[in-house]
Amino acid sequence: MTQAIAPQISAEPRIGFYICHCGINIAYKVRVQEVAAWMANQANIVISRDYKFMCSDPGQEMIETDIRDYGLNRVVVASCSPRLHEKTFQGVCSKAGINPYLFQMASVREQVSWVTADEDEATQKAKTLAAAAVNRVRFHRPLQTREVGVHPDTVVVGGGIAGMQAALDIAAGGKKVYLVEKDTTIGGHMLQFDKTFPTLDCAACIGTPKMVDVGQHPDIELLSYSEVESVSGYIGNYTVNVRKHPRYVREDACTGCGQCAENCPVTMASTWDAGIGTRKAIYRSFPQSVPITFCIDKKDRAPCVSACPAHANVQGYVQLIGQGKYEAALRLIMEKIPLPGVLGRVCPHPCETRCRRQEIDASVSIRELKRFVADAVDLDSLPLPEITPRQEKVAIIGSGPAGLTAAWDLALAGYQVTIFEAMEQLGGMLRYGIPDYRLPPGVLDREIAYLLKTGITAKTGQRLGREITLKSLEDEGFSAVFIGTGASGGKSPGIPGQDAEGITDAVDFLRRVNAGDMSPPGSQVAVIGGGNVALDAARAALRLGAETVTIVYRRDRGEMPAFAEEITEAEKEGIRLEVHAAPKGVITEDADVSGLECIRTRPGPPDESGRRRPEPIAGSEFSISCNSVISAIGQQVLPDWEDAGISLECDAGSRIIINPETMQTCIPQVFAAGDAVTGPATAVEAVAAGHRAADNIRQYIEDPNSLAAEETASETAKPEPGDWTPLPENIEPCARVETSELALQDRACGFDEVCTGLSAEQAAYEARRCINCGGCCECMECVKTCEANAIDHTMMPEEKEIRAGSIILATGYDLLDPTSMHQYGYGRYPNVFTSLEFERLSNATGPTGGRIMMRDANWEFTKPPESVALLHCIGSRDANYHEYCSRVCCMYALKYSHLIKEKVGHHAQVYEFYIDMRCFGKNYEEFYKRCQQEGTVFIRGKVAEITDTARSPEEEGKLVAIGEDTLLGRQVRVPVDMAVLCVAMEARSEAAEVGRIFGISQGADGFFLESHPKLGPMDTPTDGVFVAGACQSPKDIPDTVAQASGAAAKSLSLTSRGRVTISSMISHIDPDICIGCQTCIGLCPYGAIEYNARRGVSVVNEALCKGCGSCSGFCPSGAARVRHFQKKQLLAEFDGLMDAIAEVGV
Repeated sequence: MTQAIAPQISAEPRIGFYICHCGINIAYKVRVQEVAAWMANQANIVISRDYKFMCSDPGQEMIETDIRDYGLNRVVVASCSPRLHEKTFQGVCSKAGINPYLFQMASVREQVSWVTADEDEATQKAKTLAAAAVNRVRFHRPLQTREVGVHPDTVVVGGGIAGMQAALDIAAGGKKVYLVEKDTTIGGHMLQFDKTFPTLDCAACIGTPKMVDVGQHPDIELLSYSEVESVSGYIGNYTVNVRKHPRYVREDACTGCGQCAENCPVTMASTWDAGIGTRKAIYRSFPQSVPITFCIDKKDRAPCVSACPAHANVQGYVQLIGQGKYEAALRLIMEKIPLPGVLGRVCPHPCETRCRRQEIDASVSIRELKRFVADAVDLDSLPLPEITPRQEKVAIIGSGPAGLTAAWDLALAGYQVTIFEAMEQLGGMLRYGIPDYRLPPGVLDREIAYLLKTGITAKTGQRLGREITLKSLEDEGFSAVFIGTGASGGKSPGIPGQDAEGITDAVDFLRRVNAGDMSPPGSQVAVIGGGNVALDAARAALRLGAETVTIVYRRDRGEMPAFAEEITEAEKEGIRLEVHAAPKGVITEDADVSGLECIRTRPGPPDESGRRRPEPIAGSEFSISCNSVISAIGQQVLPDWEDAGISLECDAGSRIIINPETMQTCIPQVFAAGDAVTGPATAVEAVAAGHRAADNIRQYIEDPNSLAAEETASETAKPEPGDWTPLPENIEPCARVETSELALQDRACGFDEVCTGLSAEQAAYEARRCINCGGCCECMECVKTCEANAIDHTMMPEEKEIRAGSIILATGYDLLDPTSMHQYGYGRYPNVFTSLEFERLSNATGPTGGRIMMRDANWEFTKPPESVALLHCIGSRDANYHEYCSRVCCMYALKYSHLIKEKVGHHAQVYEFYIDMRCFGKNYEEFYKRCQQEGTVFIRGKVAEITDTARSPEEEGKLVAIGEDTLLGRQVRVPVDMAVLCVAMEARSEAAEVGRIFGISQGADGFFLESHPKLGPMDTPTDGVFVAGACQSPKDIPDTVAQASGAAAKSLSLTSRGRVTISSMISHIDPDICIGCQTCIGLCPYGAIEYNARRGVSVVNEALCKGCGSCSGFCPSGAARVRHFQKKQLLAEFDGLMDAIAEVGV
């Protein structure tokens, strides 16, 4: 609705000028009568008056009467700030019948009398400002006021005591409130406290009733664990977009029983307990939380999980092992690793290379833990997952890790799976390529037997191209075929004499050994190569009776691709490494091997992989005496499928070419993965490939077209990458468990397993070294425990759009982190606490159950302190941190003094180091006297340092507070058991972002700026947005509650009117001048400017514009302007100022 006020303007401006004495605020420096007389002679001035209080009713009536009697069509008032009285005088103009925008104000109090010492100078300056205002008002034009409707709902941001009070007051007025709280519970800092001063009421006892009222009020919609993402609109008509984070626990189902937390294996630092206590990954902040629903703290997947090619839930099974839940741990492993005991021995453990524990000491021994639990659980007693049978058949060709994994996944999905294996036993290269001393065959047998329990049919001695063909498989009704035949062929060394008797390929050699052929390869063996196969062949040769074994490798030891631990073990066993050496040829005698001719190498230029290619050193030839040479320079794929009537596309190395997204070969129903596709890789990489192939086969059988679709959503919702739990502070390094090994003298006589694994005690210790950097480990123990079926790990964030007429910000405060104040030893000495940490120590729901306890050198709580120092003003009244007083520190320090005496005993010595004792509130001074009577020692002075360096026997084993007693004028050293830092209240770390979203500013101290420190403590420059509580300034609970109620009253008054007048001083863009550069769009803080592509110009949305002028100041064409701040008006004001200066001589 638009309301026009009749301007009643004649052709010539008829201006009335009025100057106010403002009592003596202006008149004591400015000769106001002289100014009024001087202004009476200016052009277009019809009447010029002065009055003692122009803003009073008589003053306003004077202006109103003059407008009517003299036919004034413009008015100028020289008085105090327009911020205070511009609306007052504009209202007078409106009442008298002229448009309020034909009024101008000159601020001669703030800009003249308050800042000018000399009376003559002040009077002259007042004349110039008045003349400038008069010259400007000549060019004013009427603007139409605008009225808009007000939406009745209110959004309150922040669920602390301020937000709760505001929400309850508004709801009591019959209006709908949306209370948005970013934490999982409402209550804020107040509910973290033990007692409140000066009455010593229990914070929970007086706070939880309000929490319950909020949670149960029909007109309050609580949006916990939520944050405001954006705000648009204007007073009375805001649109607030809220993002509700997933709890992964349904609020409508959770009963708050807590069984999930009891069974959760992951322990994390409790933010509610300020980091001095712990909680589980599924938690609620404290027992009386509202809502009572638990929440799961999910971080990004732990780096160990991300590093695992198979994405095994490393963190999950490590935690379960730590709790002794071996069967649950094994189940979790087998979700991704169907051969846990095998990979617990042969996996290269990339997870350990990413373990964040190594930032403290050494990575967790993850592989050994996997092996331990696989060995500890009897697979025969492990129930199989429930399987729903299907009729479709799938053929798996090859029983290596890829084939076994694909078979396992498909069998669990219900398909009829048959494995075809060319050898006599299942296992592929796991069985025929890895010696028994690394992987005992019994381990492999046991785990394969368990997989076969799912109904998998195994057919051995079935070679592709001989016993089976593609046609035969199709004839038997197989819907899909998986090829996982591996890379089981060796490569020729390509040197002279390679066909001599005594030369063998390492892959063939290991295959024969693992098949039971224990014939010695020779007494002197040379092995060519530096990979795992070379190490396995060398160590096997030694066990078969070789007297000497030498490994020849052309690069440095550090570049050997074999596992580092295998190289170390080989050297321990007496195998010699000849590095920087390349074979040139085999030396023969009567066609038998008698030696290996080699040449020294050095690093040359980088090859295509980036590694420096070894180049021979001329003249450095030497020979190694040997009667057997084992070549281990690589493996290759043997294309058996060519004999099976399967025409597959392959690369130059006979590796099968597949669609990397679907794992399909050129034949749609034929899939491939593992070494047959990639070439030689690790077992865990083959397992990962088998999983992907099985998933694609399943999709293909169900719907062949589904393979073209995008990758399906993950099983559980994930936060942003890199969001990990911070490394714990003050954690003591502890050594990684070293696994026991077979004695060296016992190795040469057989193939007994070298690594003998961990004991149960060692496994528990090692599992506890995990720091749980991934938060929830998704072990699903909570799901199994929850009888209400309330837990849903697939929950996603929810977006909610709210329309509201007003907004109240009650986002609270942070407490200063004193870590950077090294002089106080916080974070270095176990018994230096912050005020909030002490609150949690004293609270019955805190980590010590309300007992005030000291910590030992391991940061574990032990016994009560006998003496405590309370340090005031840590970060407050400090030019290096915050110059302001935090207002509450003196009083809560007195509260701590009383609580120590009450809970520890009156024998406990309490020392308060203070600068000034500020007991400003009701009953506060009396509480101060009470503490004095209880024996607290007050020392006026600030502590300069806390140290543990003793200078006398009584200081031994104590913290020493060193400071100055300013009353006595001497330095003091006070030995104590505990020190509490009364740290400053400061603006929240995200205050700048909150201010940006809501369009409000911060002061130099970081707190939100109110519109006026005295008269508008709840208002902000953004109309319809109010502030309450400590987000505006440091304050205690009574003041916070009072301001919250005031903000609620502001909101109710706005909504009860139903309509509101909004400013007409907004921007507009002249389409005839606009060049369409869109600079203004990026500058507008309110999103009020849009680009009209059809017209090629920017357009202002008048409903959103606040008239800040950012667009006008930067517009390169001058098309953007602000009404009532036109160029000719501003230039006229400037001209009037210059002319007056010339006349009065300022």
